[in-house]
Amino acid sequence: QVQLVESGGGLVQAGGSLRLSCAASGRSFSSYYMGWFRQAPGKEREFVAAISWGGGSTYYTDSVKGRFTISRDNAKNTVYLQMNSLKPEDTALYYCAAKLASGTNNDTGKYGYWGQGTQVTVSS
Repeated sequence: QVQLVESGGGLVQAGGSLRLSCAASGRSFSSYYMGWFRQAPGKEREFVAAISWGGGSTYYTDSVKGRFTISRDNAKNTVYLQMNSLKPEDTALYYCAAKLASGTNNDTGKYGYWGQGTQVTVSS
């Protein structure tokens, strides 16, 4: 089991940056593929980014490529999402998630563990 707690959200102007963190507690953080998802009001939860166990492979949805960077520090049991050049359409509740297996990184059903979310609001 792993417990996840996100932090780092807030209000930022368009073009600004935020860095989200997700701290994990429990066993064997390095055994989990980690992902970031987001959900805007009235919309379904959508995949943002994922990172492999050791951090060697990363995956992004097209709308954030070149602007967002996912990374992890297994020694600190933490995964990060650096968000640059933020746009109003990035406004959402951002969730951290964990799964044991690789593959199908954009499927919410493949992730067994979720945090409570951190709100990101981008003003125009």
